[in-house]
Order: sequence, then structure tokens, then C-alpha cells
Amino acid sequence: MSIKLLLFSLSTLLVATLFSFDHHAKLSTTQPFKNETLLGDVGFQHPQVIRIPGAVGPESVEFDPNGDGPYTGVSDGRIFKWQGNESGWIDFAVTSPKRDGCEGKHDHSTTEHICGRPLGLRFNKKTGDLYIADAYMGLLVVGPNGGLATQLIRPGLDLTFTNSLDIDQSTGVVYFTDSSRRYSRRNYVSVIVSGDSTGRLMKYDPRNNETTVIVDNLKFPNGIALNSNGEFLIVAETSSCKLLKIWLKTPKAGIIEEIATLAGFPDNIKRNRNGEFWVGINSRKGKLLDWIISNYWIGNNLIKLPFDITKWHSYLADLGGSTGMGIKLNEDGILDSSFGLKWKFVSEVEEQNGNLWIGSVKVPFLVKEIIPS
Repeated sequence: MSIKLLLFSLSTLLVATLFSFDHHAKLSTTQPFKNETLLGDVGFQHPQVIRIPGAVGPESVEFDPNGDGPYTGVSDGRIFKWQGNESGWIDFAVTSPKRDGCEGKHDHSTTEHICGRPLGLRFNKKTGDLYIADAYMGLLVVGPNGGLATQLIRPGLDLTFTNSLDIDQSTGVVYFTDSSRRYSRRNYVSVIVSGDSTGRLMKYDPRNNETTVIVDNLKFPNGIALNSNGEFLIVAETSSCKLLKIWLKTPKAGIIEEIATLAGFPDNIKRNRNGEFWVGINSRKGKLLDWIISNYWIGNNLIKLPFDITKWHSYLADLGGSTGMGIKLNEDGILDSSFGLKWKFVSEVEEQNGNLWIGSVKVPFLVKEIIPS
């Protein structure tokens, strides 16, 4: 790489990262979102902050068939279960048998390929089994009593960056995303800025232990959620900031429709009891980052620089702040604007018994918020 190109790439990275999240923008007026409701202008009204012991990043939130929980996976490879305010968190499961040096105060991203990094969680409501999408260990399952999860698909051979999942409760079929075949989770920024399109939507059928690819050549497929009758999936394509409707059944089977274009990077998707979809938005996409993503030659040169671009990006994002949010859509991507709040680095919004549970891949706590009546 020439000296001029190196200096240009360094300066572009610095400026783009500092301004990419544009966290002082007037969110609801100067840069309106398309087809979505912003959880943004008023902030939390009655938040309960539930801290995570010894780790960070409660990315996904799930409740078991009895309504107990929530359960969440964190940065050191453990999956916790919430026992209420008096008892707090208990260890429920792990995704790797190699636990030496996993816990404690250190940068867990350096050991997550050994200790595991559980991301998406879903219960099979009939069996009580918890299915886990671990970024490094692949697709796993653990029984109702927890413990060491069992790998269903061996990592390395078929999966590189297992991310999110949902379950067809009528058949037990598990749909999940493999976000990239080139980059692992710790290099997720490279997936975005390089224009990588090796992501896949896949399914695992426990009745015959077969795994198949439904759609490939996706740009950072992330969160997914089935509609109430399993006819289609809503898939978040993070790099393109789009939501896709992928038909599985009916005469439309195989058709892909773009139902929303967002002004931020979508993460997980969860369906509520009304059949609506909550989408976690990690952060806004600023103008300069949008420019880099639109010119992949810039991003491909950035990832060649002699330092960790993901850690650099994370550090500057923490320094500058980030406006995350949640959006609620119906099956056609039409917004519901009846409720609004915002938070930083939102990965998931789970609606349960009149409350919203807010997960984040970066912070050391969950947030619980009562939905106003």
C-alpha cells in the first residue's frame, strides 16, 4: 500500500468513525427514518437497569415456555437466567467446555473464539430446549435444566459467524443466519465496510439433522423473525440497513421483498404477541460512513491497515457516543408511532407482559421499561 493511500485511509477512518453515528442529529426531523417508528425523542420514562455480573453484552433476551427469565448470553460465553430482583442472575448454560480464563476482568473479545459468544437465543416452546446461535461455536441446543450446550453443526466446516435464529414452533425447524463466510464476529466492522456479501440464511431440521441454505449472497444478515403462521421471515441485512421479507410458504415461496430502508444499522428482530416486529437499531449511519459503504474500495483499503479496525471503531464510537433505538413494524414494514424512546447500542427489543426488555452487545446491563398504557 502506498504512503499516500495509507494516509488517506487513516484520515478517512478517523473522520468517518467520529461522525458516522451523527449522535447530535435531530433524529425525527432533519433525518427522518423510512417506514419505521423511532424510539427516540423522549427517552426512557421508568427504566430499570439490570446489571450483568462480570461481563458485558446481553445481546438477546428470551423467556422460557413458563414465562420465566429472561435468559441472555454475554461476552464471556455464559448464558444467564434472571431470577428476579432478590435472587438476581444465575448461571444457566455455556457454549464451550473450555472455561479456563474465560471469566473475570479482561477483554473477552480476545478469548471468545475459545469460550464462545452466544448471540441469538430461542426456546422450543414444546420441548423447553434452548437453541443458541453462538458466533464461534455454531448452532447449539441445551435442555431445560441448562449446562453445556450440544453443537448441532460443527463450527469452521460450515459456519463462520452464526448470529441470530428463530424457530417454527409447529415443526421445530430452526432458521438462522451466518453473517459472513469471510469474517468472524470480532471483525464485524470489516463485514460492513468491505461490502462483504457472503452471508447466508439457513435452516436446521432436528427431525433429520439436515442443514440447508435458503438464501446466500446476503450483506451481513443479522436478526430474523418468523411471522405468526411461519409463512415468511423478516431478515435484517445490517450492511445495507434494510429489512427483507423472505417468503417460505404459499405461492410466493422463494420471493424476497424489501420492506424497509433504515437510517441505522439493524440488529435483532423479535415478534410480539400481536404479530408486530421489534427491531433493534445499534446506531445511526452517518453521512461519511454511508459514503464509505457506497465506495467499497475505500473500506477494502481500510481493512488492510496494520491495526484492528473493529476495536478502533468501537473505541471512537464509545468516545463520541451512539444513538441506538428500537422500531416497531407490522408485517408490511409500516410503522407504529404510538411509543418512543432511545438508548445506546440497542441490539434487541423484547416485549413481554407489558414490558420492553432492551439488550445491547456492548453495555454491562439490560434495561427493562414499562410500556405506557
